[in-house]
Amino acid sequence: MNNYLLKRINFGLLIPALILVGISLATLYSLDFDFFKQQLIYFLVSFAAYLVFTNIDYKIYGYFAKYIYIAIILSLLLLFFIGFEAKGAVRWVDFFGISIQFSEIAKPFFIIVIAYFLTRDSIRGLSKFLLSAFLIFPIFFLILRQPDLGSALVYLLSGGFVILLFGFPLLFYIVSIIMSIIPIPIIYNLLHDYQKSRILSFINPTADVSGSSYNSIQALISIGSGGITGKGFGQATQSVLKFLPERHTDFIFATISESLGFIGGLIIIACFGVLLWKIFRLSKAVNDKFTYLLVIGFYAIFLIQAFFNIGMNIGILPIVGITLPFVSYGGSSLLTCFIILGILSAIQYDYKTRYSIEIQ
Repeated sequence: MNNYLLKRINFGLLIPALILVGISLATLYSLDFDFFKQQLIYFLVSFAAYLVFTNIDYKIYGYFAKYIYIAIILSLLLLFFIGFEAKGAVRWVDFFGISIQFSEIAKPFFIIVIAYFLTRDSIRGLSKFLLSAFLIFPIFFLILRQPDLGSALVYLLSGGFVILLFGFPLLFYIVSIIMSIIPIPIIYNLLHDYQKSRILSFINPTADVSGSSYNSIQALISIGSGGITGKGFGQATQSVLKFLPERHTDFIFATISESLGFIGGLIIIACFGVLLWKIFRLSKAVNDKFTYLLVIGFYAIFLIQAFFNIGMNIGILPIVGITLPFVSYGGSSLLTCFIILGILSAIQYDYKTRYSIEIQ
């Protein structure tokens, strides 16, 4: 790796991400060698994408924002015609034997669209506020119909976070919160039965211990049985013996906590803390609105996913099927995370060379 490329890499962001990937790979190796082998390939491809996006001038994305949005909508619509069903949901397409999840890969480009739309002029009127919200809802409902409540929430909350920090009048936000309460019964009726039962089991965890509450109860058992230092890789009975469902994806935090104990869980949380702090520092260093909203939107994606995933693992949030960035098994999720890191590194390098700032 030459000096030019090394200068563009933001090691303050990359190192905690690599620690998370390393823990993930070690965990997957202890569960199933095929998981490990496939995730290692996903990581190598994702890291190559990271290097590519690190070397792209991030400012050009704004020029293609309209076409990016159209591509996102078309890809989500196309999914209903060419996607294949797995576990009751149509979320993936098969591309030469590789499963691709459009709703995952589109996340960073969705933030680009929202950030560009908000900053193409300085207007902060009601029509712009409503239009920015309108950009989110078609994507939200298309993903909800797959069904994928977790990803739909990530889009809704991260997009809403960017709109919130743009700086519209406070009254707009108050009215929108009140108005957003109205369609909740409609959205609830759009959910599949298993999604409704997950919400109800969160309210009353003991109502169906062998059914809808089973996943959350097994996750808590796994975390509790790990104690302070854990049972060690390959010795975690709940995950190795498959009592814990989705042990390598949605509930990998519980798997790691059983293997490495409270210390392992703390390391995961600390890595996300460092990563989020570095991104927040970068958001404070940039001085144009588009770049700021871009950085803060990526911050929101990592924060929301980590918070929801860990929250549902430890039983403080309902199970909604959100992966843990850099840790959960899956190529689309890992690729998305490294694309975001690549764009953030490009931003950091651009500002460092133009304004002599250092975000490390």
